[in-house]
Amino acid sequence: MPDDARATGEEPGVTPGVDRTDPVTLAALAACGVVAAHEVSGRTGLLDPSIRPIQVGVRIAGSAVTALCPPGDNLAIHLAVEHCRPGDVLVVAMTEPSDGGFLGELLATSLRAHGVIGAVIDAGVRDVLELREMGFPVWSRWISARGTTKHTAVSVNRAVVCGGQAIQPGDVIVADDDGVTCVPALAAALVAEQAAERVAHEEVVRGRLAAGELTVDLLGLRDAVGDDGGREAGDGGG
Repeated sequence: MPDDARATGEEPGVTPGVDRTDPVTLAALAACGVVAAHEVSGRTGLLDPSIRPIQVGVRIAGSAVTALCPPGDNLAIHLAVEHCRPGDVLVVAMTEPSDGGFLGELLATSLRAHGVIGAVIDAGVRDVLELREMGFPVWSRWISARGTTKHTAVSVNRAVVCGGQAIQPGDVIVADDDGVTCVPALAAALVAEQAAERVAHEEVVRGRLAAGELTVDLLGLRDAVGDDGGREAGDGGG
């Protein structure tokens, strides 16, 4: 059973419960980061790269609590706060594109009080200076001082599309300086294990590169060069 289900008294459009991933798996995914999680997931789950961090040097992973907002109205975010638990990541999607500032310092203060570790918003964020000072990380499409109303909530904790990526409540959101990726909850443990293996392998490769070996030899890229000297194959990695 979801750990925050309530029998009665819920608002229309609100699903109270979220099945959350265990903290050990979340910590492992946070340690590995977006690139490793995305790569071992078959290069799936990545949100639109225009959704960028407002801070530098923060890496998180948490279970998604979702809010779906109409243009210019952030009521769904206010309703979502009471359904958040420690370690969650708030994911805000839009029914239509909207560049308003859907989250600022006051909402972030409320979210933090309920243990939320960050937010991903397919819209705008404001009070950026204050958010940075309080250390509440946000990944957003825009920075915008434009305010919002609080009249209509489409849904809370229902499936959404954020940054072009389908996200279910409880899916794991991994976010850092490279962007945001979504790991389906059922795959989170396996992705965490494989991502850790990838990171460990890259540590070995890093040591060999530091000793002077060449990537074309380590990655077997010499055979990928055609007669014209151009690359014909490769993994696209760094």
